[in-house]
Amino acid sequence: MRRAVTLSVILIIIQFVIGIYLFPLMPERIAIHWNINGEADGYGPRLVGLFLIPAIELVLIPIFLMLPRIDPKASPERMIESYEWFILLFTFYMFYVFGLSIAWNLGYRFDFLRLLVPMLGILFYGIGNILGKVEMNWFLGIRTPWTMSSREVWEDTHRVGGRLFKTSGLLAVGGVFFGGWLSLGLALLPIMFSGFYVIIYSYMKYKQLVNLSR
Repeated sequence: MRRAVTLSVILIIIQFVIGIYLFPLMPERIAIHWNINGEADGYGPRLVGLFLIPAIELVLIPIFLMLPRIDPKASPERMIESYEWFILLFTFYMFYVFGLSIAWNLGYRFDFLRLLVPMLGILFYGIGNILGKVEMNWFLGIRTPWTMSSREVWEDTHRVGGRLFKTSGLLAVGGVFFGGWLSLGLALLPIMFSGFYVIIYSYMKYKQLVNLSR
């Protein structure tokens, strides 16, 4: 098992250990959802609040590890590193959300959304870094009809997409200085624009190559 996956497993174990330790200390119902103002507005059983996030990670990690091995488009040896770093990025993000939830339910009060958006920024930046290096495959990356039809379109689109996602991540980190809708806007609008732009870009790049080949 490589280092990224090992670290991911350690983070999941830590979450389960924390959940087991805190289970008898928590009330029957704890906060599990927060609104746009960063205030708790949804409550659920402590079993869900303490163990749902690590359980999701525990289920998804084996799936992520299996995907490059069943991908007919790419070599598993070349793709596995990208997947492993994606797994670590995903697990670290979920670990952070878990930590915020635990802190809130232990009595600390803060704007949940305002502290969440910087980690969203780190997530987007990390995805952008992965996109810039990922090879053509069926599961991970910007998969449009045009990127999947041309290796050149794939590589060019992912180079541009990687830069856009990293820029979106940096903008999202800035949301920590605001709150409410402004924080959410800085986190989501740039990434939505980036996603829309790379779809159009891949189409235009493909059309350009088709016209050049005529």
